[in-house]
Amino acid sequence: MNLDFSPETEAFRLRVREFFETEFPKDIIAKNRAGEALTTEEVRRSEMALGSKGWLASAWPAEYGGPGWSIEEQYVFDEELERAGVPTVTPMGVVYVGPVIYTFASEAQKQKWLPGIRDGSVGWAQGYSEPGAGSDLASLQFSAELKDGTYILNGHKIWTSAAQHADWIFLLARTSRGEKKQQGISFICCPLDAPGVTVRPIITIDGKHVLNEVLFEDVEVPEGHRIGEEGKGWTYSQYLLGFERTSYARIGGKRAMLRHIRDIARAAPDGGNHRLIDEPGFARKVTEAEMAVDGLEMTVFRILSALSAGGSPGDAASTVKILATTTHQQITELMLEMTAFHAQAFGKASALPSDIPPYAAPDVAAYFGGRAQSIYGGTNEIQRNIIAKKVLGI
Repeated sequence: MNLDFSPETEAFRLRVREFFETEFPKDIIAKNRAGEALTTEEVRRSEMALGSKGWLASAWPAEYGGPGWSIEEQYVFDEELERAGVPTVTPMGVVYVGPVIYTFASEAQKQKWLPGIRDGSVGWAQGYSEPGAGSDLASLQFSAELKDGTYILNGHKIWTSAAQHADWIFLLARTSRGEKKQQGISFICCPLDAPGVTVRPIITIDGKHVLNEVLFEDVEVPEGHRIGEEGKGWTYSQYLLGFERTSYARIGGKRAMLRHIRDIARAAPDGGNHRLIDEPGFARKVTEAEMAVDGLEMTVFRILSALSAGGSPGDAASTVKILATTTHQQITELMLEMTAFHAQAFGKASALPSDIPPYAAPDVAAYFGGRAQSIYGGTNEIQRNIIAKKVLGI
């Protein structure tokens, strides 16, 4: 099997790399590499820099304003973005709701929402999970009651990523009660500045503000903000989740993390002759992590081959979600072990805060933040059930 890219694709890689090195805002790259959270203004500026090149919606077909890239070009673009240290594109717009809109929405809805998603000027959040409906999403109780052409929204969404940066939220709401829990759920879009919407921050264990809870009290949105047919929201959400779970792979970012680990482990940070990379046990774990990334990449290639035919990743995307999140945790555990290498020296009475290496805090934060990856987007236990039932037919 030949996994080399064509000369044309490699030439494309160099063009993308040059853009990130010469044109993309350098202050944003520096802040992202330092592990610092971006402001809303910086998020918009980052994504509009890609949108101005027509590169933000990198996987969209040309008919909807995407670059019309091949699967190989999309993969290379993502790889170079992460290699350069560019912030990961907020997926709620271009990766999640965008494909739902251009696949299931009316022409008027496409004209209303796609341009702002495509150029990065409008941010989106995803309103799926509720306090009593996370992995069992079909149990959601958030209600949307239709009165005279207007939906009245009431309920509570939680673990809502990037809501503090978003202008709109797409959400699942119960519009009727059918025989099955999956029935009667509709897919509705709502502006986050609508009267009755309250966004509250959730600060996670890594000290970052990524998540939020969003409360709705008698929020009014036009019936025209519903995507597709009423009661078919579950179908649309499953289409979206295939793209969400595939997007977790981030091969380029994982390889960058491994390079970071090797670079630090080759140094002698305690001032002596001991190097962490010389520890056979640690070196073996680094190699195992590199092999896990290689395996993940092969799985992604198989999923992308299915996408090249114009379909959704489907239930097989659950495999990518499991492998991507467990591999990320495997890598961040090595980062934590690396910072622990300095703990004994820092525990001495003569140690100073300046003795803490600059990578220690962001690496520990990455470890803590990574623990949640096997929970959000559908827990890995749920993904294994999906694979057993829908992929393997057990």
